[in-house]
Amino acid sequence: MPPMDSLSERMAHLGRTLGLREASHREALDEARRRAEGLHARVAEGLAAFREAAATAGADHLGASLGAVRLDEKHVRAIEFEICRGRHRAVVVVKSRGEVTLVGPFRKGKVEGPCKSLPWDAADEITPALAEFLEKFLEEATAP
Repeated sequence: MPPMDSLSERMAHLGRTLGLREASHREALDEARRRAEGLHARVAEGLAAFREAAATAGADHLGASLGAVRLDEKHVRAIEFEICRGRHRAVVVVKSRGEVTLVGPFRKGKVEGPCKSLPWDAADEITPALAEFLEKFLEEATAP
């Protein structure tokens, strides 16, 4: 790296270097975002059905919140969203390399896991895995 006088120059140089490195991953990351948004919509529908059924059964206090689709906190080439209730968490990660990973459920401040990874195009496996994942999360998150 050539000598530079200011912090701004150094950061601009680093930004260009890393930007060039990551530019080839833009299309795959855009596809990961599209797929994450689709899964997010399905989870939102599932949580709405859960809330409605719980309320009809007399437990309108049960539910979970769904976080926004965003760049993954751990990986710059992945998109994630979180499902929360109290300290209970579950994370759906869509990786640009063509994988969906279901993380949790786990408690905030504890080690994440367990994880289950599936290929993007394994719709026949993702749907039941997502259902089982949400069921496990909601059962743990709403346990008295």
